[in-house]
Amino acid sequence: MSLKKFIDRAVSPWMQLNGPDDDIVISSRIRLARNLSEFVFPIIATESQRKSAFDTIEQKLKGASYSTLGTFEPVVMSNLSNIEKRVLIEKHLISPNLAENPSYTSVFINQSESVSIMVNEEDHLRIQCLFPGFQLGEAMTLANGVDDWLEDKFDYAFDEGRGYLTSCPTNVGTGLRASVMVHLPALALTQRLNRLAQVINQFGLVIRGIYGEGSEALGNVFQISNQMTLGKSEQDIVEDLRGVVMQLIEQEKLARRDLLANSKIELEDRIYRSYGKLVYSRIMPSKEAATCISDLRLGVGLGIIQNVTKRMLNELMVLTQPGFLQHYFQDQLGPNERDVKRAALIREHLNLEKRQ
Repeated sequence: MSLKKFIDRAVSPWMQLNGPDDDIVISSRIRLARNLSEFVFPIIATESQRKSAFDTIEQKLKGASYSTLGTFEPVVMSNLSNIEKRVLIEKHLISPNLAENPSYTSVFINQSESVSIMVNEEDHLRIQCLFPGFQLGEAMTLANGVDDWLEDKFDYAFDEGRGYLTSCPTNVGTGLRASVMVHLPALALTQRLNRLAQVINQFGLVIRGIYGEGSEALGNVFQISNQMTLGKSEQDIVEDLRGVVMQLIEQEKLARRDLLANSKIELEDRIYRSYGKLVYSRIMPSKEAATCISDLRLGVGLGIIQNVTKRMLNELMVLTQPGFLQHYFQDQLGPNERDVKRAALIREHLNLEKRQ
């Protein structure tokens, strides 16, 4: 496995698989924050202290393999261009925070890209497991397995009263951040989403953009996750999120049925107009592309559009992002150039899909 393969393929192998309720839930993610007891936490460590932790982790994980996941390949941030780092963010393999601080930082990625282990981000280790569709339980089981495997190699910073010790107080305890990425176009179109967001916050959950904290929600795609980890068990955190997401799924399905029953012509017109823009436009800004892809995804989910696959739409979600777009065309592109290239790339892929 080479860095080139991680960077070149828009859709990770795990994302090509089907999952429960994947017309609404794009992915499920479990992330565990862990620190090594013998080293100063990364956010306050000196360069030499960061290097010591980095070298220790690198030595024990390089070439290591776990169960059926295969070998984990190291990708060192300082070896990457800004565009390459952006691509890994857009594929959700690393966080923006890891990319912004390349000093003795890396990520270990398995072959299917379903598991990545970030090194020296906010904490020494950030274990991330991704599954297609609504599979929080499966992601949690895998994350626990990887966590146990790592704990055999490292002495974690742990307190009997507080649990796992982390750089950010909101992660102390289980160190768990459970999240799902959901596509909620019908709730947005029927203007029910803001009210539901207020209810979700009351359950200790938060709605963010597709790249997490501080990011923008594009194309009606949102990330829903827990806010606190202290005082709750891993099972409780996952079950709370599962219950809320199940309600969101039902509400989105209800909103879709309402649109079909009461505004079918208007809905079809919106979907086909967006389809036409994607197939024929010569200039396509990123926000407009995200909106049109969202409409097309809704059309595919409702059976209105027959000749486009969810896999193609997943690929377009990544391909049309600024970093991947520039990597695809092997060029540093300004905003206007990106809009032209984005339109060309979308036309190419959708026309290819229609011919198959």
